Amino acid sequence: MKKITLGSTGITTVQNAFGALPVQRADMDTAVDILRRAYQGGMTFFDTARAYSDSEIKLGAAFEGIRDKIYIASKTMARTPDKFWEDLDTTLTNLKTDYLDIYQFHCVDQVYSPGDGTGMYECMLEAKAQGKIRHIGVTAHKIQVAMDCATSGLYETMQFPFSYLASDKELALVEACSKANMGFIAMKGLAGGLINNSKAAMAYMTQFDNVLPIWGIQKMSELEEWLAFMDETPLMSDDIMSFIEKEKKELAGDFCRGCGYCMPCPAGIMINQCARMSLMIRRAPSEGWLSESMQQEMKKIENCLHCNKCVSKCPYELNTPSLLEKNYEDYKKVIAGEISVEYQV
Repeated sequence: MKKITLGSTGITTVQNAFGALPVQRADMDTAVDILRRAYQGGMTFFDTARAYSDSEIKLGAAFEGIRDKIYIASKTMARTPDKFWEDLDTTLTNLKTDYLDIYQFHCVDQVYSPGDGTGMYECMLEAKAQGKIRHIGVTAHKIQVAMDCATSGLYETMQFPFSYLASDKELALVEACSKANMGFIAMKGLAGGLINNSKAAMAYMTQFDNVLPIWGIQKMSELEEWLAFMDETPLMSDDIMSFIEKEKKELAGDFCRGCGYCMPCPAGIMINQCARMSLMIRRAPSEGWLSESMQQEMKKIENCLHCNKCVSKCPYELNTPSLLEKNYEDYKKVIAGEISVEYQV
């Protein structure tokens, strides 16, 4: 497994990192075991956020006593200076540390900069001067906002969705970050669960010298799959390239990544699952998708208010009500047996 350096930060780590959003769904003992096993298996970079419920607390419990041997990145969704400092203090307490290697503005919709009137970038500078953070990063979901951040010269790392389904725009963002000597942290390397070939996903990432994938992990079995690549790292081949091209054709067009930023829905629709159900029942087979409770969740689509609040909040600018309707029609056909899937209910 090769090592990469995240731009001007000087942070050098194996190109195989841990995304700690999913460990909020594991109990404390399981989460701690997974996190410690990740470190023992060679992972040294761990990404979390104030918004991931108790994820930070679990990292703090797992890594107490070995803080200097790992890199920790966290995030704040604060939009005011007071909230910024509150989040930072909570994060440091949760992680049982006095500094963060990278602190990131979380899911921004603007480029925070000195003198913009928000005071937010000034908070980062002050936190850095106090030694509470070492590097300033940003995460985004909107491509133009991300590109503006990348070309601003204000940030040391960019975190953005990136997988082998990337379009030319995402590839241009990676290149812009490289030219700006800006580390690129790839979230959603499995496209929110739509990619189910870890070998192809890993091989794709190895093509880039400035990209660090953070795999979302909540089970030990998932972790072991990624750790297996430490010694035998898959590389791009003609077969993998052909597979990826086939995948791109199958997933061409608009599809929901399941990020959940559209939530909550005024009509109570579980948008982040329902708007991509057609793909999930085929690409991530589970009897649960066709359970009575999920059928009831899908039925809520009939009550869509067409208020378009989800459209305004979608970072991918999707026509969410239309996606919901299309997925519901397909789902009803699957339930009725008019369309078969690859597993038994």
